[in-house]
Amino acid sequence: MIRALTGFSTRRPWWVIAVWAVVGIFLSLLGQVLVFRVTQTDSAGFLPPEYDAAAALRVARQEFGAEPDADAVTVLVARRDGEPLKAADRRRVDEVARELSATRVEMPRTDDRIPGLSADYSQVPRVTPETTAPDGSFALLRARLRGNSTDPGMHSLYRSFHDRARQEFAEAGLRTGFTGGLADTVDRADAEKTTQTVVGLAMAGLIVLIGALVFRSVLAAFVPLLAVSVVGGTAVGTVVGAALSAGFDLDPGTPGMIGTVLLGIGVDYFLFLLFRFREELSRRPADDRRLVAADVAGRVGTAVTSAALTIVTAFATLGVASFGQFRVLGPSVAVSVLVMLVASLTLMPALLAVTGRRMFRPSRSLTKAGRPGLASRTGERVARRPLAVLVASVALLGALAAGATGVRMDFGTGGTSRDTTAAAATAREIAGALPPGVSDPTTVYVTADDGRPLDTAALGGLPRALAGADGVGRVADPVFNADRTAARLDAYLTADARTQRARDLAAGPVRHAVREAAPAGLTAHVGGTAAVFADVATAVDRDLRTVLPVAAALIALILLVLLRSLAAPVVLMLAVGLCFAATFGASALVFQHLGGEPGVNVVLPLVLFLFVVALGTDYTILIGDRLREETARAASARVAVARAVRHTAPAVATAGTVLAASFGGLSVNAEPSTRQIGLATALGVLLSAFVLSLLLVPSAAALLGRAMWWPVHREPYASATGSVRAAGCRSGAGRSRRGEPWCDG
Repeated sequence: MIRALTGFSTRRPWWVIAVWAVVGIFLSLLGQVLVFRVTQTDSAGFLPPEYDAAAALRVARQEFGAEPDADAVTVLVARRDGEPLKAADRRRVDEVARELSATRVEMPRTDDRIPGLSADYSQVPRVTPETTAPDGSFALLRARLRGNSTDPGMHSLYRSFHDRARQEFAEAGLRTGFTGGLADTVDRADAEKTTQTVVGLAMAGLIVLIGALVFRSVLAAFVPLLAVSVVGGTAVGTVVGAALSAGFDLDPGTPGMIGTVLLGIGVDYFLFLLFRFREELSRRPADDRRLVAADVAGRVGTAVTSAALTIVTAFATLGVASFGQFRVLGPSVAVSVLVMLVASLTLMPALLAVTGRRMFRPSRSLTKAGRPGLASRTGERVARRPLAVLVASVALLGALAAGATGVRMDFGTGGTSRDTTAAAATAREIAGALPPGVSDPTTVYVTADDGRPLDTAALGGLPRALAGADGVGRVADPVFNADRTAARLDAYLTADARTQRARDLAAGPVRHAVREAAPAGLTAHVGGTAAVFADVATAVDRDLRTVLPVAAALIALILLVLLRSLAAPVVLMLAVGLCFAATFGASALVFQHLGGEPGVNVVLPLVLFLFVVALGTDYTILIGDRLREETARAASARVAVARAVRHTAPAVATAGTVLAASFGGLSVNAEPSTRQIGLATALGVLLSAFVLSLLLVPSAAALLGRAMWWPVHREPYASATGSVRAAGCRSGAGRSRRGEPWCDG
């Protein structure tokens, strides 16, 4: 199957390239337009129904008409001279609130909006008075806007509302501030826009630069990036189309994660093909380029297929998770990697067949004999002193793994103390006079088990008990739905809803007080941002204990089938597991022990496991495949190790650097969770490429010899010049310092 695909692609390269160009561009554009129609920004919607915050969300939607995509914005109104609001000022605040609630906000027309496909968020907002500061220094309004908060079109609508409200109040001599929900999202996006653009350009420039330095060729520098960009857009479009047709929602971060993953692994796979293609062209100068391309794509394609299926399997296991964001992320990444795999077996071989030796011009590497370099010296050292290399590698990884001692889990999503945006400044001003949770309250929903009408008396001592709970600064008066079958109590916590402190309060004292004080016959659920994140942390912790063993077992099974050996999969899985432990320990050391953060993000262990284990297995499969190939024709295991490292080290090192840089680009994100995932995964990729694949696994192979491939035994490779024997190699082969033959057979 693999050779059939690669063979067809190299025989009909222009046809394959044309199909990918047309389909890729179409799906890329379609994905960009429709992605915001299939993303859900409310984390509570991804929780299993049995969680308290999920139940609170159901009551909010069924009884109070809460909308899934409603964004609440807190508007602060104060006098410009700093004096307390006068009676006339308060009347004007109420008047403007009514005017804003009766005026339609039109979404600005832009060139990138496509009628019929792009969402039109034009609407009449709901603006209601919320509260007033105890000293009268400001009043707060609550504005509700409906739409996907990650859509740039929704950002434009918010800016229109922001400008209109500011102008209306300015005419009355009042100043405004905006915070919470959509205001935070837009201000943060604006603040990061330049940085993200610079990082994106830097990433593209780095990939091009690495290609230029390694291959000394213009085509080899630009072609992989262009090809992978088209394939990445195709994958995102495929996932968006599947979500739209199947009716499931994506997490807003899923398309970005797909792009990051595919950029890294796509360039990786192309680099493996390029290195082997250059090697074969140099060895077979008289052969037709299409024949060489087909041969290389067939050989490397087998290893790439196995590596890609490992990633697919690892992420597909997220389908058994209870948390909806994981159930969506896993299959989405798996489908995207399958798209990249198809491209690796069709588009990439076609590009090699078309370009041929021109791919490496003006470099003279195809005609000039290569000199032993760092890769050769590394291979010799590993083969000469395998035990020392193995011990040093294990010691390094073990020392890093020790950093996990005392690790704490955190669900940090914000970090307002570091924010310099206008929304963060407004939030700090509010927190100076009111509880920080006033702009994002923790809400208790109460319903009667028999459906009877409720009133304040029916709630009994619940409001009083809630107000007395630890960490609750204030409780608003009860609000009843239209038929009074449900009540809502807004509790303003003394901590910002996005902090760990707020999550601890919502999951602990607040829920305990609600359970104890809820009158008989009434059911109460605690919702709101802090409660949602507390339940998400619980769901993620439960999924960790389910997904990790399943993923490890499936990856081990793939290795067993691929390598047809019992010993090699054990060695590789132990090595990859140690690499994961080292990455997690180093992350805890950097973020928690040295960086002073509350802990490592609660999803980091799972994400790290999937990426580091899957991608680490990727590299070990590629090095293992070459080790097995060289073992079959080498005089000894050490000779095979020296050859395998010499030929694969440049490709693995280059690919690892590109992939690490791809994930490292996430480190500039303002969200602590995304920043941690980016840095930690980049470190894990570097450890997998440079320590695991080039040192630990080869040194273990050198020590175990042919026993590593037990129970499958292979005879030494017999070339056209005769059999390779343990006594030496054919004439002209170099030797190690100890006289062992380092043959290139």
